[in-house]
Amino acid sequence: MIYDIKEKLVIRSMEDQDVQAITEAEIEQGWNASVTKYQKRLADQRAGKAVCLVAEYEGRPVGYINVYPTGSEGPLAGKNYPEIVDFGVLEKNRGQGIGTALMDAAEKIAVTYADTVYLGVGLHSGYGAAQRMYIKRGYIPDGSGVWYRGKVCEPYGKCANDDDLVLYLVKKLG
Repeated sequence: MIYDIKEKLVIRSMEDQDVQAITEAEIEQGWNASVTKYQKRLADQRAGKAVCLVAEYEGRPVGYINVYPTGSEGPLAGKNYPEIVDFGVLEKNRGQGIGTALMDAAEKIAVTYADTVYLGVGLHSGYGAAQRMYIKRGYIPDGSGVWYRGKVCEPYGKCANDDDLVLYLVKKLG
């Protein structure tokens, strides 16, 4: 699938060669990155469980997003609602509309499966840009509360403000 946004930006299916390039770029900017995560996404795509997209800007992969037609995490897991998973844009490429283009493409895919899409967003400050983007795009909390390590964090329960602490958001499409 190719989805042209601008002259220099193409949203396309993730390919094997993207895995190493994205991982190296993320490590370079200080993220805890591993090829394993992207290899799993590609395996899911090959098995028909996901649609994995890459933003290619001036010939280099600079962002990614994945749509799972039936989400497997969070409050809507297994209920036939698509889930957006692992969305990222390299820091040096932010503010250019790349994230918006990826989200536009993901939502166009998601709406072919259901009228509602959901995603989990981390709560620490590293997710601030994503949190703001989702709210601007019309995503709202699903009402299940904060999740930690794949489960609802009970009121006054113990958790850490790490990548496993998330809030699930939903959006009606179309």
